[in-house]
Amino acid sequence: MADSPIKIPPTIIVRDFAAKLGIPVTTVAVELIKNGIMSSMNEEIDFDTAAIIADDLGKKVELAGEEQPVETQSAQDFLKEDPTAKLVDRPPVVVVMGHVDHGKTSLLDTIRTTNVVGGEAGGITQHIGAYQVTKQNRLITFIDTPGHEAFTQMRARGAKIADVAIIVVAADDGIKPQTDEVLKIMADSKIPYLIALTKVDKPEANPEKVKKELAEKNILLEGWGGKIPVVQVSAKTKEGIEELLESILLVADLEQDALKVNPGRPAVGTIIESHVDPQQGPIASVLIQTGTLRIGEEVVVGQVWGKIRSLKNDRGELIKQAPPSTPVQILGLKAAPQVGDILRVAPDELKELKKKVKSHQLGHHLRTVVSRIPVVIRKKSDEDSDEAKPVIKKYFLIIKTDTLGSAEAILESLKRIQHQEVAVEVVQRGLGIISEADVLRAEAAKATVYGFHVPTSPKADELGRNKGVAIKSFKVIYDLIDDITAALEKLLVPLTEEKEIGRLKVMAVFRNENTFQVVGGKVIDGQVALGSFVDIMRGQNIVTHGTLTQLQSNKQNVKEVMSGNEAGLKIESEPIIRVGDIVVCKIREIKQRHLSDQV
Repeated sequence: MADSPIKIPPTIIVRDFAAKLGIPVTTVAVELIKNGIMSSMNEEIDFDTAAIIADDLGKKVELAGEEQPVETQSAQDFLKEDPTAKLVDRPPVVVVMGHVDHGKTSLLDTIRTTNVVGGEAGGITQHIGAYQVTKQNRLITFIDTPGHEAFTQMRARGAKIADVAIIVVAADDGIKPQTDEVLKIMADSKIPYLIALTKVDKPEANPEKVKKELAEKNILLEGWGGKIPVVQVSAKTKEGIEELLESILLVADLEQDALKVNPGRPAVGTIIESHVDPQQGPIASVLIQTGTLRIGEEVVVGQVWGKIRSLKNDRGELIKQAPPSTPVQILGLKAAPQVGDILRVAPDELKELKKKVKSHQLGHHLRTVVSRIPVVIRKKSDEDSDEAKPVIKKYFLIIKTDTLGSAEAILESLKRIQHQEVAVEVVQRGLGIISEADVLRAEAAKATVYGFHVPTSPKADELGRNKGVAIKSFKVIYDLIDDITAALEKLLVPLTEEKEIGRLKVMAVFRNENTFQVVGGKVIDGQVALGSFVDIMRGQNIVTHGTLTQLQSNKQNVKEVMSGNEAGLKIESEPIIRVGDIVVCKIREIKQRHLSDQV
């Protein structure tokens, strides 16, 4: 560790950065690559990037100057249309949300597979976070987010990607807490939505009961005094799928003015997925919202820029251009942007934007991919004082995911977990395979490694076993969150509860010692049991406590004696038990606490 921080400017070339650290430039480049940054020795990195890389290499840096902020505009500013331009209808964009077990994934898969020719079914596995289907010769775009947390995060950044929402509610299960959360999101976002009652093929399905539950929450459905469409569907039998697609188009037609765009203008879209591929570099999925994106165009995405080298549609086919409401996977960006960032073609401003973005893009990307800012689970209130603040036990973890969208959905879920005694701290998050470096970082931080839709390298798996580092892999976000929740609950101090099981009246005292007494008596209620904790009562007062360490009936050692029988007891306690005292026998139950048990 350096004696004093090394001063560096807001931006610095990798070669010069290595020289200031006194470390070979190849070592610095390797460390950048480990963190998902593809940069040559002649490229610039910003201070945030340099600080994190320096820390990984055992050095400390200090800012020698002030950063100049990048000017930003809101997403809605970029999406505004010129009223004098020729506007056309674009396909509606649909998001599907609901409780994790209510069939969202199955429904999406059924919609997708029934909408393509049999021979093309293999091509729909392209994972770009969205896909299109055709109904009545009209396209519908579906956004496949990792969960409503990711959708909320996009909205928090100003991104408006969905025109219509489908809320799935299982006909055999009804409304759950996650359903309530989604309904609140819909109310806040004012996005028109319809209800899909799933799993109607199950014998225990009761659609009318679920409709009544929704009505009680003031969700007024068609046929129940309201205008919100409701469709009964089954992913298994495909019942209601066509009707669901028709309902989507009907809801979209009511929002027709919002679906008019100018396909001839420079493209503007929103990033819905992002990751770094070891062979191809940064890859992003973008939903084009207005204009048309073409091969060879230069784009700005948040604080990242690049030239479009490749466009792939949801079936993995290479295409030359992407019109409005089309989801595409793009290659050519300098770094992986954040989910929710706005992509735009800006030819007139390109030179100026390159200068502004160049000094920020890598740091922006690195902060996204390997942020070391902990996830704060407990929010400190104004009433909290330093004296009253409890000691918080922390559960450290490293998160590796397939895309930035998945990472943000996980972190958004973690922020919702709050408790005064325990907290999660994410010491690092990144994209791609779980490596040996992840295991070593976890060992140093005493952390658990969580992987979401990513493999673990064989060497990392072996190293994890040798080092005692837990590596856990998941394919469902809620399963991952449940595991973290269970780990947090294990950190909570369990509750000890006492339960009375019986009473005995002391009829004789046979022996008095400093640490125990031997007494005899009759069980007057319940039972007395070997190993019980006892209270000795005299009148209405408890005079001492103890433990029943030996129990006899008819001069035989037994484990319990029932009401109405006589017994001899050896009680470890102070020698103050008298004839006429009542021995109250209790058992102690250790109960695991839950995060919902706030103190």
